[in-house]
Amino acid sequence: MTEVIVVGGGPAGSTAAALLAKNGVSVTLLEREAFPRYHVGESITYSCRGVLDYIGALEKIEARGYTRKTGVLLRWGQELDWAIDWTAQFGPDVRSWQVDREDFDQVLLQHAAECGAQVLEQAQVKRVVFEDGRAVGVEWTPQGHSEPQITRADLVLDASGRAGLISAQHFRDRRATEIFRNVAIWGYWDGGELLPDSPSGSINVISSPEGWYWVIPLSGNRFSVGYVTHKSVFVERRKDYDTLDDMLAAVVAESPTVSEAMAKGTVRPGARVEQDFSYAADSFCGPGHFLVGDAACFLDPLLSTGVHLAIYSGLLAAASVLSIENGDVTETEAYAFYESRYRNSYERLFTLVAGFYQKHAGKDRYFELAKALTREHKGLEGSADLAFGEITSGITDLREAKDDSGLGDRPIRESVAEAASRRSKVQDLLSATEQAQQRAEAGLPNTGGDRGRSRVQIDADDLYDAATGLHLVMEPRLGIQRAAVPAAG
Repeated sequence: MTEVIVVGGGPAGSTAAALLAKNGVSVTLLEREAFPRYHVGESITYSCRGVLDYIGALEKIEARGYTRKTGVLLRWGQELDWAIDWTAQFGPDVRSWQVDREDFDQVLLQHAAECGAQVLEQAQVKRVVFEDGRAVGVEWTPQGHSEPQITRADLVLDASGRAGLISAQHFRDRRATEIFRNVAIWGYWDGGELLPDSPSGSINVISSPEGWYWVIPLSGNRFSVGYVTHKSVFVERRKDYDTLDDMLAAVVAESPTVSEAMAKGTVRPGARVEQDFSYAADSFCGPGHFLVGDAACFLDPLLSTGVHLAIYSGLLAAASVLSIENGDVTETEAYAFYESRYRNSYERLFTLVAGFYQKHAGKDRYFELAKALTREHKGLEGSADLAFGEITSGITDLREAKDDSGLGDRPIRESVAEAASRRSKVQDLLSATEQAQQRAEAGLPNTGGDRGRSRVQIDADDLYDAATGLHLVMEPRLGIQRAAVPAAG
């Protein structure tokens, strides 16, 4: 039986562990904290609902009484309000939630244990152990012990979040993106309201000259309200306030839209701050290991895609491990499949978010950019906002993962470059996002001597022929499958 260690019990690690355990893999999940624990990132995409249904956790999530989310309303740049209503675009079942993450994450971690994973909390993982370039286990300290121990495994899934045991601490090949060197400050209100014409339970996203705000309706008539701005702006402004609560009150007061929305609410003390630096590792997987969720990459929270990336990558990693175990594909093919699908997801969202930071562009250009990033999918030929809605709901990534034509193997950047060459409406946005990506790649990673040089890079394009059509399958069992070869005429 394949032995797998999952490091980290957030949505990425819990999803992967649940899927692997349900399919007969021996899984040990090591989580450094004791759950429940606070976490920001309350707004969830529709794609997560589908995966949670697949792993058998949907009824548990529905029973928690979270606010039902059906889309987003944006007041961005010079535009009037514009709403993306998933239920209107794709049907009444296309919805998700605005969740309390400490509760949501605990439900998923407990579900992984109920599926058969051995879940150990307050387990401090010091490092992933490599031998001859392959991950072979972890060094960790169990709760109540002072001496570390080494546990070996066939495969390690690094879901350690921003700590990044493999990318940030072992290989040190994580690259930050200057355009998103942002800081978020946020807090919670009892009472408040959304903008008029907001889809039911939607997040409101409101731009400002130096950043943007979120307003998220939580259960119990509570609201999460935050402000995101560049680090340099935040640091300079922070000097003017004695406390974070004072600063949050001031930045909310500066927005007529947000201050009016919260006028009937009462702010709770205890504002929080977090750096929202975006980054990506040079490789998302390699011999004996997969990086899932924030351990591989992190993106500015503008489109609320963090939990989507976590759960989606957990699904892809589990499918890859199961297909290796079942002999459906070689390890090399599994790594290439995972690398291409997860990196395309990240870069698609990176490009769309970077385009949004060009606030003067207008929604028509954002919609055109979304069309390019969905690769002109024929099912999105109706309303101008359909492609944007599909990406922000997470549907695009799941659709491409299941595509057996080789589309998912193709780097998203090729589609971006083609669109830039023929679409005047989006050339400026694509140029800006491409420059941001190039600046991120040009920045030297924090290499760690021999560790940095030992990295085995995964280039999906060089590993197998896209004509094989490797794609995700979820029935009758989870895994990677080759495209059927047409019978000879």
